[in-house]
Amino acid sequence: MRLVLLGPVGQVGWECQRALQPLGELIVLGRQATEGHCGDLTQPEALTRTLAALQPDWVVNAAAYTAVDKAESEPETAALVNTTAVARVAETCAALGAGLLHYSTDYVFDGTGETPWRETDPVAPLSVYGATKAAGEAAIRASGCRHLILRTSWVYGARGANFARTMLRLAREREALSVVADQWGAPTGAECLADCAAHAIRTLHRSTTDLSGTYHVAARGTTTWHAYAEYVIERARAWGETLRLPTGAIAPIATAQYPTPARRPLNSRLDVRRFESTFDLTLPAWQRGVDRVLAEWLGR
Repeated sequence: MRLVLLGPVGQVGWECQRALQPLGELIVLGRQATEGHCGDLTQPEALTRTLAALQPDWVVNAAAYTAVDKAESEPETAALVNTTAVARVAETCAALGAGLLHYSTDYVFDGTGETPWRETDPVAPLSVYGATKAAGEAAIRASGCRHLILRTSWVYGARGANFARTMLRLAREREALSVVADQWGAPTGAECLADCAAHAIRTLHRSTTDLSGTYHVAARGTTTWHAYAEYVIERARAWGETLRLPTGAIAPIATAQYPTPARRPLNSRLDVRRFESTFDLTLPAWQRGVDRVLAEWLGR
C-alpha cells in the first residue's frame, strides 16, 4: 500500500508519521516542496498534480487551517485550506481510485444541549472555522471517493502547543488563573487519533464492504476546560513538579466572561459508538492519554 500524508508537522500529523509506517510505503508531504512534490493546501492545483503523479492508495489529510479566532478575519484563507483544497484532493482521490482519510472537528456543531453528538446530527457551525470544515466534509462526500472523515475534539499531543502545556506553563508563572467551566468535551490525544486512523485504513483497505463515512473519534468521558486544567496541574503537583499556583487557585468562569472573535460550542461531546463498533475498538478514557503525555513532559 502506498500512502501520502499531508500536514506531517502538526500534533496529529507528527503521530501519523509513526502510526502509518507499518501499513506500507509512506510519502510525507509538508508545506515545503521536496523533489518537486507539493503538499501545501494553499496551492491546491500543484497539490493535486503531485497526488496524480504519486498514485497513492490512500491520502491522509492531517493538515488544516486551525487558527479558530484568526479565521474570522481571514475567511478566504480558511476556506482555501479547509474547503477548496480538500475538495480538490477528494476529487483527485476519486479519479485515482484512492481512499482519503480526513480529520474534522466538533466545531461543525452548534454546541447546544448536553447529549453527545452523533454522526447523523445536522451540522450548524458557529464560526468561520467550523463552517469551512463542514464544507470540506460535504465536498469529500460529494466527490464519491472512498473516505473516512474522523471528527474529534480538544486535541493535544506530546509535541506542539496545546491547552495542557499552556496550563502547566501558567501554573509555574502565576498565582491565580481563570478558566472556562461551561464548555464540555473530551481531551483527545494525537497519538490515539493517529493509531485509530491507521487501524481504520487497514480495515477498510482489506474489507469487502465499503465502510466509507463519517465517524466520531474522541477519548471516553467528558470534562470542562476548568476541570481539565485542574486535573493537569494537580497531577503535575502530585508528581513533584514545582508550581507557583496554589491548590484551588483556578477560578471557574463562563464563556461569556471570556469573549473571543469566534464563538465556541458549549457542548463538544461526541458519541463514539459507531467508530468503536465498526472497527472493533474501545477508545480510552481521556485521563489515560493525559497522564501519559504529562509523564513524558515531566520525565516520569
